[in-house]
Amino acid sequence: MTDSSPTGKAAGVSTAGMRRILPPDVVERGRNPFDPPPGLRGGSPVRPLDLLNGARAWLVTGFEEARTVLSDARFSADKLRHHDATSPRPPQTQAQTQAQAQVAEREDGAFVFMDPPEHTRLRRALTGQFTVRRMRQLESRVREIAVEHIEAMRAAGTHADLVPAFALPLPSLVICELLGVDYADRAEFQERTAVGLSASSAPQEQAAARAELHAFMRRLVSAKRSDPADDLLSGLVHDADPPLTEAQLVDVALLLLTAGHETTANMLGLGTFALLEHPGQLAALRAEPGLIDGAVEELLRFLSIIQLGVSRVATEPVTLGGVDLPAGATVVIATPEVNRDPRHWPDPDVLDVRRARTPHLAFGHGVHQCLGQQLARIELRIGLGELLSRLPGLRLAVPAEQVPVRDEMLVFGVRSLPVTWS
Repeated sequence: MTDSSPTGKAAGVSTAGMRRILPPDVVERGRNPFDPPPGLRGGSPVRPLDLLNGARAWLVTGFEEARTVLSDARFSADKLRHHDATSPRPPQTQAQTQAQAQVAEREDGAFVFMDPPEHTRLRRALTGQFTVRRMRQLESRVREIAVEHIEAMRAAGTHADLVPAFALPLPSLVICELLGVDYADRAEFQERTAVGLSASSAPQEQAAARAELHAFMRRLVSAKRSDPADDLLSGLVHDADPPLTEAQLVDVALLLLTAGHETTANMLGLGTFALLEHPGQLAALRAEPGLIDGAVEELLRFLSIIQLGVSRVATEPVTLGGVDLPAGATVVIATPEVNRDPRHWPDPDVLDVRRARTPHLAFGHGVHQCLGQQLARIELRIGLGELLSRLPGLRLAVPAEQVPVRDEMLVFGVRSLPVTWS
């Protein structure tokens, strides 16, 4: 999610900015792109993390400790009322902190950076739109889109870059249809989102991208207000009770649009790469297509593409994993390592599509658990399943070490994935 709202700017919520102040060894992968960064490996499940801005946070790599942080109301997601050490802003004065704590009511829609009850109201409005009926209707459409793009690749020959040909357009088209965004506009929001999520983008570029995304979404909200359709955004505009403001609608829609294509696209690309580099697991999945549901869960656990980006602030002294944290302490959840906790999974560094299904934190936990997780699972199950069934002999077209990865982004993945098939 991007720093796309006025409140987000005031609170210093910038995913790319956060990426720039993290030590390289906790975000840059080693030789094996499927394993967590070396700086996350081993050590205590809760330990100090010295940031490049001179501040100190606490790194959480244990599964149970991470679940506690995500479900305990003493850890706040509100970056407006509580100063997060991962913010690129300088530390606040006590007067500034007190002034923020006295904010009466949030007026933006950046619900991922809110606590109940403000978060509850926006979450409830969104939950009402992510209905079982709507997800079931989308399932057949996801399959149509997947087959259409695979057949286009086959018609063009026996080689393709899987990222632009399949992994990116599949979830992009689905989220466009879900929200009611014209698919012809996808290049615009994909480019702007990439700028906002990249630590290599200059602050001026990020600000310009945010402004353009906001203008784009304001136009769309206005269009849905005057000419509604059977889509999620129209439902939010007309059915939310009490009604959402334009600022809330724009923020919510941008969060959904960004998260709805960026995360699943990278899981499709990186997940395919992982299977191609684990031929035994790929063979098992081809031989038993019924393993696909478990394989999707295992890939979500094994890859954990959201790098360091989920942080919380302790609102009072808390003991976590035997470590005493003071009020105001920032904790950063290292999801890639949390989902490799050997206390929770046997042989956690092994990709096993037959692994017994157990809870993971790829979609978070608690009140902020991902709203779109059902849709993401549908896209991954159908997307990977159709790839394996329709492209016999699918394999890399280049050596694995030549596949470019996205280390500088908040969402880890591959930039391209050249493949070939029989």
